[in-house]
Amino acid sequence: MRSPARHPQILPRRTFLRGSAVTLVAVHTAAVRAVAATADAPLLAYVGTFSSPLKDTLPTQVDLPPGNGRGIHIFKVDRASGAWTEAGVHELGTSPSCLVVNADGTRLYSANETDRVGPGKHGSVTAFAIDRVTGALSPLNTVSSGGAGPTYVSLHHNGKHLFVANYFGGSVAVLPILADGQLGAASDVKEDAGEIGPTKAENAPPGSFAFSGHDRTHAHQILPSPDGRHVLHVDLGLDRIFVWTFDAARGKLTANTPHTVAFPPGDGPRHFHFSPDARRLYSIQEEGSTVVTLDWDAATGTLEARQTLSTLPPGFKGSNFCSEILVSADGRFVYCGNRLHDSIGIFRVKADGCLEYVGEEWTRGNYPRSFTFSPDGQFLACCNQRDDNVAIFAVDKASGTLAFSGHYAAVGNPSHVVFLDLAAE
Repeated sequence: MRSPARHPQILPRRTFLRGSAVTLVAVHTAAVRAVAATADAPLLAYVGTFSSPLKDTLPTQVDLPPGNGRGIHIFKVDRASGAWTEAGVHELGTSPSCLVVNADGTRLYSANETDRVGPGKHGSVTAFAIDRVTGALSPLNTVSSGGAGPTYVSLHHNGKHLFVANYFGGSVAVLPILADGQLGAASDVKEDAGEIGPTKAENAPPGSFAFSGHDRTHAHQILPSPDGRHVLHVDLGLDRIFVWTFDAARGKLTANTPHTVAFPPGDGPRHFHFSPDARRLYSIQEEGSTVVTLDWDAATGTLEARQTLSTLPPGFKGSNFCSEILVSADGRFVYCGNRLHDSIGIFRVKADGCLEYVGEEWTRGNYPRSFTFSPDGQFLACCNQRDDNVAIFAVDKASGTLAFSGHYAAVGNPSHVVFLDLAAE
């Protein structure tokens, strides 16, 4: 941490009132204490995992083999070094594979990637209250996700709706958030439909045998647009991004016109991320191993593809499965996860919004499922799913490059990380 700044100047007038001088010293002392308090306030990391069923419980995960995680793991993060220290675990045997924290840091929601809820074999979503002193989680309630195997959750900006993508159910749902933070039954559920793409991706690297999701519909991610007027989700099996207009008063989704944007057959769009200026969207394709730059028109809810690049180094041959995509907070860089190649591809955003390949960083582990920036953007935490660890990287904000910090956190089958800054009130 940077040391607190000293008072910027010596008072030039000896006649300055003593009371004023005392006031200035008091204000300065209070400011120093405030900075120190912020630095000392815990920064927590919650890690969602693939976890095996707990004893005497029925739900199980759909991602096989059974997971090594114990539920939602909690760590305290050193703000200076990036090192993580174990702070507890909320045991949950339903594979809480994706997490989201609300804006004021009082509630956490988990997508439980199961298919054993109710007669329809749905997954579930759990709401938790967060202890603002310790970070401990207290369950509020659990509801059906509206489909099997929920793999992604996100919040609307109004804090009153949670969106869910059900991977094995091929559907998305809107869940109302009640005044106490609990979840209500789905106000809307939409099931994907269309022609399933081929098992061979059009843009796959030479020699690739990557195949994962072209057997049926697979909703993989759902996010509201930056202005909250639209909701977008990807279906990997259909090779499409769906665009909906969102009625926040009723919690309903209505097909936008046009409703979808298509990607090359078999490429399998998995995740996407908006640029900070909300003018572009970057999509990563799981089986095609590509990143696509699209222009976003917020007024009409339309997307137009402008550029397609490989997420892999020039000349790569063989199989790879892409995973996560993130845009830096300043909008200057885009980061793309590569599983099997086990790297994070780094791209510079040019003046026109298109991308330029910078390089890649080895993830120091096997099968990087996702990664997340710390709140200040100084570190990136990467979930190496098959190596049972989270690896921590320092971020060079000028060049966009990553440098391994030397720090790992041991977590069985980590899937997703969210941070909570307890200094932020």
